[in-house]
Amino acid sequence: MENYLEYHELLMILCGIAMGTIARFITLKVDTRQNPSFPSGYFISIIMGIIASALGAVAIPALFAKDFTAVTFLTLAIQHFREIRKTEMDSLQELEKTEYTIRGAAYIDGIAKTFESRYYFSLLTSFLVVLILKIVSLDNIILNILVSAISGAIIIYILSKFTKGKTIGDICNLTEGVITIDGSDLLVDGIFVSNVLGSTNDQELFLNEGVAIVIEPKNEKFRITLENLGQRHAMLFEATRTFGVKKYSFAKRSFKEGKVIITFVPILRQPDEIINVIKTTPVLENSRKIHTIMENDIGGNQNG
Repeated sequence: MENYLEYHELLMILCGIAMGTIARFITLKVDTRQNPSFPSGYFISIIMGIIASALGAVAIPALFAKDFTAVTFLTLAIQHFREIRKTEMDSLQELEKTEYTIRGAAYIDGIAKTFESRYYFSLLTSFLVVLILKIVSLDNIILNILVSAISGAIIIYILSKFTKGKTIGDICNLTEGVITIDGSDLLVDGIFVSNVLGSTNDQELFLNEGVAIVIEPKNEKFRITLENLGQRHAMLFEATRTFGVKKYSFAKRSFKEGKVIITFVPILRQPDEIINVIKTTPVLENSRKIHTIMENDIGGNQNG
């Protein structure tokens, strides 16, 4: 009977680790956009996800066996994940000088926090899956695997919904703007952007190859988020990093119109895809100062 219990607990732990690792694998799509270390970072994230899942999975059998040192291990794991966040922040800050445009401190902080939270995602998934398996206590191996798969899928779905933030596309309308040159002034849809285009070559380059995206908030209250400096840095960074920069890049806000202009001369000129990339830029925690940003009436007509 003792051997059976050990085998049963091992099966629960393995199921928990498997579901926790799957949870980390699902969230890797965030890292491929925000981290430059793919595929090396991909491999590291999976390994760390397995470790986080293992810690969550073994906690339940340990607690049921009244081995409360499991709590100590979880505390150490949390401390380790916080160190991972700090390391990620330091790494991204060092890479700032190598990018076309800077991410900005707000975006780096958001990326690092997201990076840390993904391991809690794996740990919590494996923890809850093993807890459910322990409660139902099924003898059949196939049923255990089936229960872990179903419960794990539900947990991952709920956690994904809970942790999913808003993007620029949720709170703003994006359109391609018309670039015009007046002397050395660069204008987009008649809105002044810069006066650095003094040479004929630069003027022709912008007119022939430049791209301008006009970003307008769906509601007046969303200007608080859109016009935040960190948010503008994040949008410009995603656009320039994805499509490259031949020369010049601007993120200009218009006080009168309440719009933000993203304009640059890309290496790959694909306006529609540039709009899609900017739409997927996350709304940063630093710029989300009011609770109503997260309400379900996004795009409504009421004033904030």
